[in-house]
This record gives sequence, C-alpha cells and structure tokens, in this order.
Amino acid sequence: MPSDKDYKSAKKIKQGISKINKEFESLAEWIDQKYEVKTLNIFFDYIHNNKAHPRLQICLEHARDKGKFMDNRTYNFDKAKQKEIANKFEEFTTIDKNKSKPSFLKTLFGLKRKTDNLYVYFTEFESIAKMEANLSIPDKEIKKLKDALNNDELWEIAKRFSGVTYFFYTDEQLKNIEYSKTHKKWSEQYFELLQNYDEFGYFKKDYFNVHLDSKENFDNNYESNWYYYYK
Repeated sequence: MPSDKDYKSAKKIKQGISKINKEFESLAEWIDQKYEVKTLNIFFDYIHNNKAHPRLQICLEHARDKGKFMDNRTYNFDKAKQKEIANKFEEFTTIDKNKSKPSFLKTLFGLKRKTDNLYVYFTEFESIAKMEANLSIPDKEIKKLKDALNNDELWEIAKRFSGVTYFFYTDEQLKNIEYSKTHKKWSEQYFELLQNYDEFGYFKKDYFNVHLDSKENFDNNYESNWYYYYK
C-alpha cells in the first residue's frame, strides 16, 4: 500500500531524494545486468524478527520486471532465480580481507550460516505508485467530473486501487454505453484528470480504460455492500 514504509523508501529513491544503501549497490547492479530489470531498492530483515529466518526483498520498478522472477507454471517465485540471488548476496556480503571492519550486512546476517535459509522475494513499485496516484484524486474533483458529464443514468463514479468504475443505475443503461464513443471519451477524460496526480507517468493513455458496472448488479449480487464488491 502507499502507506507502507518500504514503498515510501523506494519512492524517495525514485524521486532522487535518497539512494539505495551502499551495501546493496553491487547486488542491485548485478541483478539489473543479469536479468535486464531495474532494481529500485533492496531490504534485508528477519521474518517475525526471528534471526533464524532471514529474508531479502528485491524491490523492482516495473510490474513487467517482477514478472521475470515468476514461475509461469506455478505462479510462484522462480526458485532457481531466488537461489542465484541468495548466493550472490552471500558473495557480496563476505568480508573483504583488505578491510579492517566487516560491512553492516556481514555483521547483521552473520554468515556463519549459509544462505540456504535466506528467503528472497520480489515486489514492484509501479503498481503501488499507480494506486497512490489514483487515490490522490480528491473527492471534490470526482464530483466535479460527474457533474460535468451531466448524465442522469450515471449513479456513481468509484475509484479503487489503480482503477475507476462508472456505475449506471441499470444493466440496460450500461449496455447502451459499453464500448461506445461515449465510453471512450469518458476514459480519455478520466485519464486527463489522472495525469495531474501520476507523478511518474506510469499510466498510459492507450492502455487506460474506465470500467463500467451498474447499481442493479451492485444491489442484487453484492448486497449493496462495497466490501463484498471489492473483495
């Protein structure tokens, strides 16, 4: 979520306010060259603060980057790539004989144990940044947009995560608009509004589309409950 500290940390790097920790620079560069991705940040901690279970988060910039680390058969992380990165992490955190003091990661991780129990996982920045951009649009702007559309058949404009849904009152009204020129125009109008809050330009006009639904569907199939609808 946009409120998570890991996201906020990665955002500062993307904005140029801060940089990735020096201890992770070599690993990030290796990952980027090896897999042709962009690593924004790397985090090391312990699962439930248990030092017997160390983990390493690789925060990639784009959703497509994260996809390169997924197993297409199981839809889990690619175990071979997890192992490759774990091994490289151990290599980069080994004490340099020319240094009088170990790196903080060497001290933190210990490395008396091997990386067999190091859990490597992958996240991506883009999707959360798009969510933050969409949720940043003030309610008054949404109301202003709805008023400007001046359509008596339109019940509600509801933004959620990185998308938005225009609700008509009935299914029949929805069918008359779906895939029409009006639907396309509404998508373009919302995209223009969204651009004002899309700090990193992740939304692309050619791939953006407002979703359409009806209050009839919302009432009959979701008990008029937003929790059930978005669950």
